[in-house]
Amino acid sequence: MSWKNDERRYGSLSIALHWLMLVMIATVYFTMEFRGLFPKGSDGRELMKQTHFILGLSIFFLVWLRLLARLIAPTPKIVPAIPAWQAIPAKLMHLALYGLMICTPLLGWLILSAFAKPIPFFGLELPPLMEPNHDLGEQLEHWHGQIAEAGYWLIGLHAAAGLFHHYVSRDNTLTRILPGR
Repeated sequence: MSWKNDERRYGSLSIALHWLMLVMIATVYFTMEFRGLFPKGSDGRELMKQTHFILGLSIFFLVWLRLLARLIAPTPKIVPAIPAWQAIPAKLMHLALYGLMICTPLLGWLILSAFAKPIPFFGLELPPLMEPNHDLGEQLEHWHGQIAEAGYWLIGLHAAAGLFHHYVSRDNTLTRILPGR
């Protein structure tokens, strides 16, 4: 299999990034949902926060590679072709998912910057994107949470659509992105 997409299926780069980022996104959500199991200031809670920050920023950087892969190679065709009424919602869903993978981590970076907190990234500390501003940080934190909540719905609908296409429409939408086929 080529690293590059072709007319009938995604290339190994797109497939690897898709599934790697799914695992990373699931872990980011997991760390936020379950950080409350640990008391504030504990090592466990700190590990959850650090994992959240590092993986969130990793998603932010990897999404650009994913977009580049989409630009340099064709999107594989869906066979049989989907009805026209499904094409627009499909494009909007992908746009929303890319927006989620860009905006949410970027807001996280801005939040840490606004609260004058370190921005950890695999042993490095990234520069702040803005001067400290607690009030703006609170607003950014609100939007970060709201977009993340919407992410549950987007991801769930995306997965449901893939299963619908596979089991009901019986097209190749899902199999184009599965590894090892």
